[in-house]
Amino acid sequence: MKKVELPEIDDIINKKDMACLYVYTPMCGTCQLAERMLQVVEELFPHIPFYKTDINYMPERAVAWKIESVPCLLLFDRGNIVKKLYAFHSVPYLYETIKEMLPQN
Repeated sequence: MKKVELPEIDDIINKKDMACLYVYTPMCGTCQLAERMLQVVEELFPHIPFYKTDINYMPERAVAWKIESVPCLLLFDRGNIVKKLYAFHSVPYLYETIKEMLPQN
């Protein structure tokens, strides 16, 4: 998962058909566990870009995206939030949730 800063975020999410943005704070223990689960899930979706960002450096974006708490996983489709997850539950849960967002072929 590549760490991104605010200036890069809009460019990344607007240019990708689908992108996952993990929002966290460094001192959050739950966030650390969630990141480990996401690292596994990221391996299962090699065609989907996964990014992470520290919410402390972008409070205005937290308000705009209506982020209520961390950890938070935002799923974007061409710049639009299509899913917002707060409860990560498990690796299989994350896998199935992301898989549901993929276009059906």
